[in-house]
Amino acid sequence: MPDVKPAPRWLRAANRAALALSRLGLAMGPVRVLTVPGRRTGKPRSAPVSPLTVGGGRYLVSALPDSDWARNVRAAGHAHLSRGRRREPVTLTEVTDSTLKEQVMRAYPREVPKGAPMFARAGITTSPDPDAFAAAAGHVAVFQIRPAPPARRNEDPP
Repeated sequence: MPDVKPAPRWLRAANRAALALSRLGLAMGPVRVLTVPGRRTGKPRSAPVSPLTVGGGRYLVSALPDSDWARNVRAAGHAHLSRGRRREPVTLTEVTDSTLKEQVMRAYPREVPKGAPMFARAGITTSPDPDAFAAAAGHVAVFQIRPAPPARRNEDPP
């Protein structure tokens, strides 16, 4: 596993700012707000994420596979992606196929160019290069995004 550095101290403040701006509907590239029920409390928990499209499928990457949002997604399996007032109910399934994970990771620097350098600064990848991202595929969590089934759409939002 790569030598992952602790999350930078400024990351929490940056995430809060990204959440606030996204909720106002201000475009920040591909950034959306992921809202998922907390795995212990069931209360809605939000995090800024950058969905990407690879081969017609949509995905989320958690650089830290044990991050709170990734653990909450594993527990709940469903969430909402939003930007401004637009909320999209989704189901999220963790990708276990190593080839697909490599494809998603290889596409990340192209699809999320402003997010890619953070992976290198955190020690997840050696550089913001597609080959370095593909090499790190075994050390991150990748989730496939699908529309929520109709029954889930009628439930209260997380």
